[in-house]
Amino acid sequence: MTGETEENIFLFVPNIIGYARIILAVIAFYFMPTNYIIATVCYVVSALLDAFDGHAARYFNQGTKFGAMLDQLTDRCGTMGLVAVLAHLYPKYMFPLLLSMCIDVSCHWIFLHTSVLQGKQSHKFIDMSENPIMNVYYTNRTVLFFMCAGNEAFYASLYLLYFTPGPIVFGISLFKIILYLTAPIMLVKTLISLLHCLVASKNLSIIDVNERKDLLKKAE
Repeated sequence: MTGETEENIFLFVPNIIGYARIILAVIAFYFMPTNYIIATVCYVVSALLDAFDGHAARYFNQGTKFGAMLDQLTDRCGTMGLVAVLAHLYPKYMFPLLLSMCIDVSCHWIFLHTSVLQGKQSHKFIDMSENPIMNVYYTNRTVLFFMCAGNEAFYASLYLLYFTPGPIVFGISLFKIILYLTAPIMLVKTLISLLHCLVASKNLSIIDVNERKDLLKKAE
């Protein structure tokens, strides 16, 4: 026996932040149909905490595969929950909203899953051999934060506009201004999600080809 104490990765600081994000998201989901103030505050705080768990992981040297999975799933489920509510509030736009939700979840899932199969430590680790757009997206933290924040702001402002126009700036609703300004960001992020799928599919096919080669060699 070495006498070493086994680490409990579930109690790592970034993962505790992740649990807090989940709790806030659940509270937001509960109040979304009835109290937009509580729902918005909880949802926004949960989203903003996403910027802190990564810093905590680096600061405390507590980056884990579990934490990467938790972070990604919390992001996807949080946005998915909000978009599902928007599809209910705006039945006229249900089809594009549902399509957006499916693209976001499926494309990120296959990219993350393929990354794990490749033995990567995080879904944000990009090889230089992969798409250059993806490389900038994940290696430049300012770009990543801007895109994610803009995407969340689009859906959050659309949610708020259902209940209130909010502050009026030069005769225009502030939430409507945010909606229009972030719409291009949301569209670009959707395209990047599709790029996730293309890159992951290509990498997954390489894994399949290599595994089939190994099987054929063993069969000979």
